[in-house]
Amino acid sequence: MSFFKRIKDKLMGNPADEEKLEAIEHDLDSHPQELEEGGEPATTETVVEEPSEQFSPIEDTTESEQSSDIEGTKDLEPPSPIEEEEQLEVQIIEEQPTEEKKPSAWSITQKFKAGLEKTRNSFTSKVNDLVARYRKVDEDFFEELEDLLLQADVGFETVMELMDKLRFEVQRKNIKDTNGIQTLISEKLVEIYEQGEDDLIELNMQPDGELTVILFVGVNGVGKTTTIGKLARRLKSQGKTVVLAAGDTFRAGAIDQLQVWGDRVGCEVIKQSEGSDPAAVMYDAIRAAKNRKADVLICDTAGRLQNKVNLMNELEKVHRVISREIPGAPHEVLLALDATTGQNALVQAQTFKEATNVTGIVLTKLDGTAKGGIVLAIRNKLHIPVKFVGLGEKMDDLQPFDAERYVYGLFADGLDKELQNNEE
Repeated sequence: MSFFKRIKDKLMGNPADEEKLEAIEHDLDSHPQELEEGGEPATTETVVEEPSEQFSPIEDTTESEQSSDIEGTKDLEPPSPIEEEEQLEVQIIEEQPTEEKKPSAWSITQKFKAGLEKTRNSFTSKVNDLVARYRKVDEDFFEELEDLLLQADVGFETVMELMDKLRFEVQRKNIKDTNGIQTLISEKLVEIYEQGEDDLIELNMQPDGELTVILFVGVNGVGKTTTIGKLARRLKSQGKTVVLAAGDTFRAGAIDQLQVWGDRVGCEVIKQSEGSDPAAVMYDAIRAAKNRKADVLICDTAGRLQNKVNLMNELEKVHRVISREIPGAPHEVLLALDATTGQNALVQAQTFKEATNVTGIVLTKLDGTAKGGIVLAIRNKLHIPVKFVGLGEKMDDLQPFDAERYVYGLFADGLDKELQNNEE
């Protein structure tokens, strides 16, 4: 299947249909008292949302002020029977748990496009200038393209492999000009990332009834705790019962920070006092998760790369306690890396890979860097799959990594133009 067809069928879905659905939902929001056939309110499933949990004191104050205003008007104008019935119906709806709407292919692709905007503006604009200056594909063109890819932190080995593949394809297909060259680059980057392996992003979830243990590692400041909270919310939206273990007992405030996220997403946090033995916390957390018949236990750990020997010894002890209590666990060891640190993230990944059995990377703050090519460098040099990427500050901006969506995000402007020309 051509890259163009994959973009259209898998990545883009049908944007027109989604826009129609959004228009319908907006229309329903504008007419909340209209009824559908059968007499049911048209807004039963579209306008009511779960109340937010401890997000903003401002929202709480506003809500209390509104309720005070309502109470102050009860004596002036008693509610009619119809209004009482509507209020009762709203209360019932609000108490019912609402399932999270599954995002469409188009909306997920747009998240990658928006999240990679800084990289695209920096990298792709230079590629566009290069294509505009070189009407023919020659050795000078390849040399300048090579420099641009290196500047985007794609990595030396990955760039050399890409250049070899591009030269071969240009010769095989007898390509003379730069028209469509961005599509060819995109295809080869996806090939390099995937390397013939399937389902790289899937978490190693255990069968129903068995506890899945996910261990998070990484240095301080990379967004590890925030990522744990967002992953917990994602798993909860899939119907999983999630317990969090506060294993970072050394950093001041780390336990409280995880507790805030636990309260926010509705997950129990197993913790001890600051300075406690992290392995003891993991032992308690496993026992608690088993007793509560939880599906997933996510374990936070301390991050102190500058004290590498002690840190790695501590992780080894934690790993040993977990595997002793649950043979085969942890089922995932996810390394959180800050994308904005560029090549330093690659160094961190190498260090943790040597000390722990890292099964996947979570690349945070990808939306905040102009050098998003680090994803390819990590995958190609260390052979560790990137399982999740952080594409923004919102709860749902932690997304499973998708090589095609990632490459589309890098070249979106040029690919959209080529796709349009291809269809015409």
